[in-house]
Amino acid sequence: MLRVIHTFFVICLVAVSYNVAAAPSPDQVVKQTADGVINRIEQERSQLEQNPDLVYDLVNELVIPNFDFISMSKWVLGKNWKAASEAQRSEFIEQFKTLLVRTYARALLEYSGQKIKYFPVEQNPKSNLAVVKTELTSSGAQPFPVAYRMHQKDETWKVVDVSVDGVSLVSTYRGSFATQIKKNGFDSLIQELEAKNDKLASNLTKK
Repeated sequence: MLRVIHTFFVICLVAVSYNVAAAPSPDQVVKQTADGVINRIEQERSQLEQNPDLVYDLVNELVIPNFDFISMSKWVLGKNWKAASEAQRSEFIEQFKTLLVRTYARALLEYSGQKIKYFPVEQNPKSNLAVVKTELTSSGAQPFPVAYRMHQKDETWKVVDVSVDGVSLVSTYRGSFATQIKKNGFDSLIQELEAKNDKLASNLTKK
């Protein structure tokens, strides 16, 4: 569970809104927005300690607008996306988004000064896809590698997948979601996500 929290924390660092006249490159987004999120956490540390629920506002403001949840949902559901009704798709996107918000919230509250090392972006000039590799570092611990798969949508780079030690977040969820759907149906997956989201909300302040 600690590894999952660390993974989602790093995702947070690259997902804050960043608007300029000329759209920044993927690696510029990673560096500039990571600094912005860290500064915000440090500035609001006392408020967050007194009222942890405020972290939800922080995540919704800085993180969520910079993920392409429709594309992520299509990829994570695979063939099950086509088989789902419009109502099921909408509910899945909402619950999947909530899952990330509530996981981010706990991760942000546990931030304790880790540093980030950045590597050059990997991008094919003929494609709208790019991969940005980073490492989360802290004293006395092994570097924690995380790669962000991003795509350009409406001239803005958005996160569509994250890999930790070569393991794709989308691929991992895709396997577990497919198993749940095959076993008990699409609606059971939505119910399971709702239950998980409720548990994450109730455990926000628990250590």
